Amino acid sequence: MNPYIQSLRLRTLPLSISGIILGTGLAAADLGFQMYDLRFWLVFALAICTTLSLQILSNLSNELGDALKGTDSVQQERAAYGLQSGALTEQSIRRMIGLFIGLSVLFGSALVWVALPLWSAAFFVFLGLGLLAIIGAMTYTLGKHNYGYKGLGDIGVFLFFGLLSTMGGYYLQTQTMTYQVALCGAAIGLPCVGVLNLNNIRDMRNDLTHGKRTLASRLGTIGSRIYHTALLVLCLALFCLCGHFWTLCITPVWAWHLWFVWSHHERLDKQMPVLMLTTLTVALLALI
Repeated sequence: MNPYIQSLRLRTLPLSISGIILGTGLAAADLGFQMYDLRFWLVFALAICTTLSLQILSNLSNELGDALKGTDSVQQERAAYGLQSGALTEQSIRRMIGLFIGLSVLFGSALVWVALPLWSAAFFVFLGLGLLAIIGAMTYTLGKHNYGYKGLGDIGVFLFFGLLSTMGGYYLQTQTMTYQVALCGAAIGLPCVGVLNLNNIRDMRNDLTHGKRTLASRLGTIGSRIYHTALLVLCLALFCLCGHFWTLCITPVWAWHLWFVWSHHERLDKQMPVLMLTTLTVALLALI
């Protein structure tokens, strides 16, 4: 595979758009969706482009941050990314990071410009949230004040991929907010955290060796799996609390996924796309 494409980590992208699709779908239901509403589709497209740019920015920054610290110098369950394998240079990764900072700013600014009244309080709030999202995407492992090495990555994923993504997608369409949308945002954020937790369970031994104190490494082998189970169960419970019972259709797949996570200490990387794609599926099921 082309090392540049490999470093984009395309398999993570379905996860990043789950909250936007959920929030936008809930907005469409409340607004009385009209297929030919050009503004609706433009806001949705710009939100997707912004989210994808931020996700790729996060992936590239994460790769650079771990490489500079030597954390991913040895890969056991997956192929090394471009920088770790030597196929890409640090300078090329930095150029890609600059590109996706620019795309995040471009798409994010256009989104706020189209969706919100110019110079309103909400306009500036969302510009600020966009800046915060860029900083959050870059500082998970990159820089002296990274939060991933301190075990705070789970909180960042929950806030950005769950609450902010869903509530933002809804508000940009409606300029209103409801507690049910917030609950749905929390619900979809939980399996997103689960993806990070699964990644950290897989890399636990390597992370501890390099001083990366993720929440999974703090909880240990058993505790991190209990936490993983709780994330998925609570997700479905919150969706049911909001009346989205179709999400229970994912239960057999998640039951099998949890069985695999509990019964295997290797090959966990194969479960990453399973959880990512089923998270997107849950977001879609919540809209039925």
